[in-house]
Amino acid sequence: MTVLQEQAPLMSARDVNKWLGRNHILRGVDMTVEPGEIVCVLGPSGSGKSTLLRCINGLEAIESGTINVDGDRVGFTTRKGQLYEHTEQEAALMRRRIGMVFQHFNLFNHMTALQNVTYGPRKVLGLPKAEAIKQGLDALDKVGLSLKRDSYPAQLSGGQQQRVAIARALAMKPQLMLFDEPTSALDPELVGDVLAVMKRVAEEGMTMIIVTHEIGFAREVADRVVFMDEGRIVESGPAAQVLDHPANERTANFLRHVK
Repeated sequence: MTVLQEQAPLMSARDVNKWLGRNHILRGVDMTVEPGEIVCVLGPSGSGKSTLLRCINGLEAIESGTINVDGDRVGFTTRKGQLYEHTEQEAALMRRRIGMVFQHFNLFNHMTALQNVTYGPRKVLGLPKAEAIKQGLDALDKVGLSLKRDSYPAQLSGGQQQRVAIARALAMKPQLMLFDEPTSALDPELVGDVLAVMKRVAEEGMTMIIVTHEIGFAREVADRVVFMDEGRIVESGPAAQVLDHPANERTANFLRHVK
């Protein structure tokens, strides 16, 4: 009889602490994300949600604890039994496996949608131009913007710009996608298109960590909801359980104000 080995988490954070000056931003955070899992992170402003994503992506260094993505430690490598901080090149190699979509789109204004999407595959992955373009067109098609390939950011709505940003992340073929409140900078009528794209990405099996205030969206797509407050994970569980029957009063109070 074959014994199936338990699959390791794609992302694991253990006792993660992060300080900014005297502010203790992350306080002993423990969190795992399984391959293919969709985790929505909720919490008030200043609770450490965005900082946690930036630490997972290696954009912020942590003071203590460990973060691993697909078995590799973020920010460090081991050589001959010794632990060394990543060089800039090693950090870039790690980061290419983790797509990130920010609140603000961070597109290159002097580049078309397609040029924005193909920049990473060409410059970071070293793909030939023709292959990068094919990959970029596929990514734009996934977000419903193939007809906008030659448009510049100034010619696109905020929702379209955010969808280009999602396509740009997808074009890098990441193992893990991080979304930092991707709809918070959008006019309300543009939010739905971006959320629809994220649902399609989720349905294709992408592992995702999503910081959001969109409770309805979290209810619909999340396998698990994590609630953070004051740098700690206060509650974590299946989406329906946390959103409909929160065990922690701080979670319940937050949800009463955002629903």
